[in-house]
This record gives sequence, structure tokens and C-alpha cells, in this order.
Amino acid sequence: MKFVLEVTVDEGASAQERAGELGRILRYWGGHLRHYALEPGDGSAVHDSAYQEVGAWRVVAS
Repeated sequence: MKFVLEVTVDEGASAQERAGELGRILRYWGGHLRHYALEPGDGSAVHDSAYQEVGAWRVVAS
């Protein structure tokens, strides 16, 4: 089984801003994983701090 997380970051933001936003996204994502069985086919959109969709995660069979 593979876990795939894809996130698009704002290229116009500073490296510090991008790192901070990605850190927030990962904390939010990690905290909500308990709501999923983590079986192939599970997944959801990923949102930034402005609640804009910036990517998605999914579980796929390996």
C-alpha cells in the first residue's frame, strides 16, 4: 500500500512562508488521518490556511 500526498505551494511566497504553510498542511493532514480506514481508495482534498484546495492525498495499492 502507498500513501500519496501532492501539494502545490505558492511559488511567489518566500521559502520561509512556503515551509510554514507546508508544515501547517502536514499537521492538519496528519491529525485527521484517524478518521480514515487507510485502505486503498481512501483520500481527500488538502487545503491551505485560506481553505483553498492545494492538493490531495490518496491511498493506493502497491
